[in-house]
Amino acid sequence: MPSEMFIEQNVIIHKPRKEVYGYLKFCRNQDQFSVWNMADPNRDITHSGTDGEEGFVYSWDSKNKNVGAGSQEIKKMIEDSRIEYELRFERPMKNVSVSRFILDDAGDGKTMVTWDFRGPTKFPMSLLKGVFQRMLTKDIRASLDNLKSVVEG
Repeated sequence: MPSEMFIEQNVIIHKPRKEVYGYLKFCRNQDQFSVWNMADPNRDITHSGTDGEEGFVYSWDSKNKNVGAGSQEIKKMIEDSRIEYELRFERPMKNVSVSRFILDDAGDGKTMVTWDFRGPTKFPMSLLKGVFQRMLTKDIRASLDNLKSVVEG
């Protein structure tokens, strides 16, 4: 089985790239569109650094097994273009992955937002890679649709 999972989804948002980036750069805004953040509004949240800047770490801890515990660190930002994260999952499975928001002009003041996720799959979880890939793809797609509604709304 392949040892890495890669998922990529995108959405067109009817707003200029600068405005979309200005919203996406703050991790706290993920509470408004990420299906994972919205799955447990009562999770414990801690953070360090300045939200919207490289080095900011957003950590969560939830009793909800679908949310689990972990942290997300902003690793690299390219103004109006890209935000890269390292995701460190503690529960339900220990793993380290990377994720990015990539913003491109889509013409007429619109922005294409691509959200990708890349992470290792270790045995025995690699046997269920297809199931996890379908679940994550569905969740990223729903989160991007939520993002579009929030930013356009």
